[in-house]
Amino acid sequence: MPTRREPVQFDSLDDATEWLLTRTDGPLHVAGPLGLGKPHRLLNALYQRVEADPSQPLHLYTALSLDPPAAGEGLQARFLGPFLQRHFGDDFPRLAYVRALKRNALPAHIEVEEFYLQSGALLGLPQAQQRYASLNYTHVARALADRGVNAVLQKVAREPGGTRLSLSCNTDLTFDTLDEIAARGLPRPMLIAEVDPELPWLGGTAAVDPDFFDAVLTPPGPHPKLFGLPREPVTDADYAIGFHASTLVLDGGTLQIGIGALADALCHALALRHTDNATYRRVLRALGSPHADDPALAPFIDGLYGCTEMINEGFKRLVEVGVVKRRVVDDAEAMSRINAGTATEDDHAMVARDGEFLHGAFYLGSPEFYDWLRDLPDLDRDGIGMKRVSEVNELYGGNETLERLQRRHARFFNTCMMATALGAAVSDALEDGRLVSGVGGQYNFVAMAHALPQAHSVLMLRSTRGTGDKASSNVLWNYGHTTVPRHLRDIYVTEYGVADVRGRTDEDCIAAMTAITDARFQAALIEAATRGGKLPRDFALPAGTAGNTPARLRSALAPLRRDGTLPEYPLGSDFTPVEQRLARALGWLKGRTTDRSGRLRTVLRALPGGVTDDHEAAERMSLQNPRGLGEIVESRLLALALRETRG
Repeated sequence: MPTRREPVQFDSLDDATEWLLTRTDGPLHVAGPLGLGKPHRLLNALYQRVEADPSQPLHLYTALSLDPPAAGEGLQARFLGPFLQRHFGDDFPRLAYVRALKRNALPAHIEVEEFYLQSGALLGLPQAQQRYASLNYTHVARALADRGVNAVLQKVAREPGGTRLSLSCNTDLTFDTLDEIAARGLPRPMLIAEVDPELPWLGGTAAVDPDFFDAVLTPPGPHPKLFGLPREPVTDADYAIGFHASTLVLDGGTLQIGIGALADALCHALALRHTDNATYRRVLRALGSPHADDPALAPFIDGLYGCTEMINEGFKRLVEVGVVKRRVVDDAEAMSRINAGTATEDDHAMVARDGEFLHGAFYLGSPEFYDWLRDLPDLDRDGIGMKRVSEVNELYGGNETLERLQRRHARFFNTCMMATALGAAVSDALEDGRLVSGVGGQYNFVAMAHALPQAHSVLMLRSTRGTGDKASSNVLWNYGHTTVPRHLRDIYVTEYGVADVRGRTDEDCIAAMTAITDARFQAALIEAATRGGKLPRDFALPAGTAGNTPARLRSALAPLRRDGTLPEYPLGSDFTPVEQRLARALGWLKGRTTDRSGRLRTVLRALPGGVTDDHEAAERMSLQNPRGLGEIVESRLLALALRETRG
């Protein structure tokens, strides 16, 4: 193996860009990590150089290009403008190619291909939609080798007091891609690291010697903030889904979770189960769960091992309260003895010394989450292992025997947008083909759940979308796009309960899915199934399912909302208290002004109501002294929304 040279060092974005361009013959085929690991400043410098030069084609392969939302206009702008400035900072480097994509203005010689889109952000944009690549996460490295990648640009962390570099937030694809390219006998791509002092250091398999890279760029400060995901409020439906889902988790098992309010609710439920079991069971009783008195739902003793595509806010909470603590080691014989309860003293010593309780392929979260990673005690930091996606998301990367032993009683929790009564999941796209997000690793985890003994894939979804007469069901008879086929159906959870449909007949699957459907839409499902010969003519749901209504759920959870058991932001909030009130009010207002008639009705109702007595909220929105007709209307709308959502 040839000796690697010391990497070229740069402190100038322009010099690093020039170095890359002068060492490339022909088109640039650049890979950039998904999410946080993308080196925004270097990618922007490269884009700026090639944008006006048609003789230098650029093909960029990446995913999840994080872009702060626009402030918008009207009340939304009054709310979001100051928040975005505080949360992201004035100097956050928005990706130039994303700005171009959002205008459908990429030059003809620049192509951006993504395998996962920022959810809902690029729905109506042909350039982004046309160059989306539908790939399982574990197949991306193979696709990158197919594309002839000749450069990889990655953000890294520098070892405190040392010389090593850490891939930190994105070990997911870089190693796999290099191995795939090498296996084909292709030239190793150029690797350029951009050091970001804001990026938390994680060692272990995430750390590399500097000569892993061909060039290391250390731009001067000031350094922009890392992209922080604003934490979402958790609704009654979200909480019900999270608590129902939590009953499926076994002590001593394995946990994968996704991101968003449903995952936050699940993590809150698991933390409460461990720290205040009586209150946890009180929530289950309020929901009518049949598991409220199940002895298996006691506080965790062995704890859980986290094996997840993405490490996020929820895992932070579960590590802090002692739920995620089951350590695994990379020794199949030792793991076999540990699982059998015959571990030796040497095995226990190995676990204490080398064991890890959380494996992930990438991480993303709030600023508070990044602070937690930076400040972890060494013992906890050493318990987190950043891994290749081929190790986390599947069993077939070369260590299947070991991974089967580590991943006992696995529960892989993910979300979907819709599901069919026959058990197919719709998670990433609309039936006209437009991509909302991407398949990512969801199919990987569904397939792995079927391959592992005593494992389950659990897909969580809200039973409806929209409000009032605009509401529609997310449990459908059929849909024109499928992410997970019905023959891989396993467990679905809505706010109305759990449907275990793995291995069931079509008749039993339909009955179980209809039982967790909003009562307003059950009859239509039954009619469609009966018409298709999938249900008998005399089929009837259990009487209790008639109570599957938002009003009943709201009433059941109201006392738990009032006493703080179910807080609006269970994992913390990036909004101030007054912003939380405003976010709630503006959400209410948005739901009632989705069409022209709704807007008119809401304005007519708001105008006679006067101004708000919430002076702090009015001042935060710069509406304490409204002037002109536009500001007066906005002020009255805000006052109405605050009154309707108070308490």
